[in-house]
Amino acid sequence: MTAGCTSSSEDSAPQAKMDGDKVVISVLAPADADTKLDTNAITTLLSDKYKIKFQFQTTTYDGGPAKEKRQIAISSGDYPDLFMLIPWVDAFTKTDVQKLGKQGVAVPLEDLIKQYAPNIQKALDSNSVLKAMSTTPDGHIYALPQWSDCYHCTYHDKLWMNSAWLKKLHLQTPKTTEDLRTVLKAFKTQDPNGNGKPDELPMSTDAQDSTLISYLMGAFTYVPYGGNNGMPALLALNGDTVTTPVDKPEWRGGLKYINSLYKDGLIDPGSFTQNPEALQTIGNNPSAVQLGSAPVLWPGIFVQLGSKDGRDKQYDAVPPLTGPSGKSYTGYNNPTSTGYTFMLTNKSSKEARIAAIKMLDYIYTDEGQVIVNTGPEGVGWVKPGAGDVALDKTVKPTWKPITGPDVPKNIAWQALGQYNVTLALRNAQAVPEDIYSEAGLERRLFEATKQYEPHVDKAQVFPEAQIWADETAVSEMATLKTNLDSYVSQGVLAFITGTKNIDTDWDSWVQGLDGLGMKRYLELNQNAYDKFKSVK
Repeated sequence: MTAGCTSSSEDSAPQAKMDGDKVVISVLAPADADTKLDTNAITTLLSDKYKIKFQFQTTTYDGGPAKEKRQIAISSGDYPDLFMLIPWVDAFTKTDVQKLGKQGVAVPLEDLIKQYAPNIQKALDSNSVLKAMSTTPDGHIYALPQWSDCYHCTYHDKLWMNSAWLKKLHLQTPKTTEDLRTVLKAFKTQDPNGNGKPDELPMSTDAQDSTLISYLMGAFTYVPYGGNNGMPALLALNGDTVTTPVDKPEWRGGLKYINSLYKDGLIDPGSFTQNPEALQTIGNNPSAVQLGSAPVLWPGIFVQLGSKDGRDKQYDAVPPLTGPSGKSYTGYNNPTSTGYTFMLTNKSSKEARIAAIKMLDYIYTDEGQVIVNTGPEGVGWVKPGAGDVALDKTVKPTWKPITGPDVPKNIAWQALGQYNVTLALRNAQAVPEDIYSEAGLERRLFEATKQYEPHVDKAQVFPEAQIWADETAVSEMATLKTNLDSYVSQGVLAFITGTKNIDTDWDSWVQGLDGLGMKRYLELNQNAYDKFKSVK
């Protein structure tokens, strides 16, 4: 089956497997410890509504094993009818999508969408970025990304600091890189938790959620947003020239600064290796508050919200720092994920494809978004009352999520279903005005983000989401990217932790980038960017 002649509703699809009047669809999807997809309230609702018998194979939210399970499924040929993934756990890349489309593993969706999915079609027609992201150079839509227009996620590179400790030590929120050094030293040496032990960690994070490098480096240079493993991306723009910041003197200056904090014991060495559970263990340590600051997207990553001792209320966002030359940048995350999460495969029957796309079409509606992501009305959300205020105070609230420990588990698909969260829908949710209450979290993040937004230089943002490589260059670019990402990631960590010396090893490290094909990688991306600009 070749990509050029496949048709999404072709008759050569396998015969449907039925369970009574329901079509059987096997699905690979991630689920957290509290979610049992087989018995989930939304699974039941969608199963009845679209006559689908789901057969779930699940991964955990741990990105490494999740990706491995997906890749093994594909390479062994034992893959499901449908992949439904979560972008910050694991998702298909553009290269994956092009390759699987060409091999005939991924089924083109555009005809199915035209025929059975008016809401998806409307979203594609009205959102040029979504359409460019979804359509490969051969004109097919082999997979769809989640679109979750999240204001606080767009300005991702945040630092959360213990304001109670600042107050106790009579310190101001740091504004410059040297202010931060002063604060972290005080956290380390002046016993802000008051237990008489030197057990404070001035700064810690985890390897999966870290914004440490991007946040600190932003005081030296623009840092391209790089996904969920703590490493920045490689590409930026200088006018219409595709470039990279990672081999420039400013990048070297940023690494030198981060290394100096690390050398002084102000950054927890575990930041680069520990998983999210280990970070939570530090943040929630019952014997004492240990954590001075955490560079992550939001506080719930490192501390239990609604903690009995109120420690989660102690952390506030620190705006981007100003560096020695007056620079103060923050990264810009495309308003949605650049990964692909909904893919029907050639194992699926015609009936399964139609049922799955109709289901996704419902998920694309505002009603579908609220119910699928938060749970049924009265259980996961309610209609707002007279005194309720929308997240964006200028609009009228239309829905109010129920939060807190009383919400039953396993009532929603949550992040699995975030396919058309428009800014209008997100901003119309009713949120309490107390930003430190558990239910006020969205407002806390909304307000914090206002401090970051002015620090973005959109002229330097490479529009990766909308740009597809030329068919002939896909595998070469994928190999170059894998090798360069790995080299940069290892090099950055080596310079920060001191296993490489920034003064003596920098020049040879930069030469190593050239040896791995950085110039060629920039050239191929320049070609793709020029093509994108010419048809835009």
